[in-house]
Amino acid sequence: MITITKPVDLQNKALSLKREGKKIGLVPTMGFLHEGHMSLIGESKKKTDLTIVTIFVNPTQFGENEDYGKYPRDLERDKNLLVELGTDILFTPDSDDIYGDDYHTYINVEELSDIMCGKSRPIHFKGVCTIVNKLFNLAQPDIAFFGKKDYQQYVIIKRMSKDLNIPIDIAGCPIIREKDGLAMSSRNKYLSDSERKSAKLIYKTLKDSADKIKEGISDIETLCKKSKKTLLKDENIGKVDYYDFRDPENLSLLNGTRKQKEILIATAVWVGSTRLIDNIVIRL
Repeated sequence: MITITKPVDLQNKALSLKREGKKIGLVPTMGFLHEGHMSLIGESKKKTDLTIVTIFVNPTQFGENEDYGKYPRDLERDKNLLVELGTDILFTPDSDDIYGDDYHTYINVEELSDIMCGKSRPIHFKGVCTIVNKLFNLAQPDIAFFGKKDYQQYVIIKRMSKDLNIPIDIAGCPIIREKDGLAMSSRNKYLSDSERKSAKLIYKTLKDSADKIKEGISDIETLCKKSKKTLLKDENIGKVDYYDFRDPENLSLLNGTRKQKEILIATAVWVGSTRLIDNIVIRL
């Protein structure tokens, strides 16, 4: 595995590989890798000639009082894991090399960035789109792989790529879960033992909602209220940022009156001091 730290070095390497006719896969991460990240790398290795993994805790997607400073980091552990997985290139830049002292250019996908997670994290997706676009320019991938746990991010990146005519295939990969259903996330490390037990209620509630929809319930508003109430009964769950039923293609909010072939049920839940997101897509 080659480790690159300077943006210009990655770009030069990627352009050289493209001239050789290599098909490049990109897996952008913030590190502290888990099985979800491993699945993305596995998909890239299946579908491309070589895989570039990036580890960069991006400061521009964290708002004031969020967890940028304490976000879990263990670069040596991640490097060893990436070598075992057969990663070709690891890119680990410094923030100063990515943004510099006089940075002014950001990308924002309007409307899609204002809903769901965007309501409580208003600058988040502007930071995500900016860094992802920069990584696209540096790594020159043919396919970029994103996990669908961050479903809103997946849709936004697809829209950004379409709107800006970026010639990259955006591949969305399934959520990888723990045995009890909890979606794998680097932030799961924050949970106490008691909170960890409570967190499994998130997926259980999503599945219960999905089952009721499949059984024919069309009153989405009432179902949403009941689902939030179920979550908030748990002593470790203090807040539900949202619990939405949406169109998985464009994230438009569903009101129960329109017939859908697919429905995205997505939520953001505070378990103790940790904000966790999860979703499920049902096909009718």
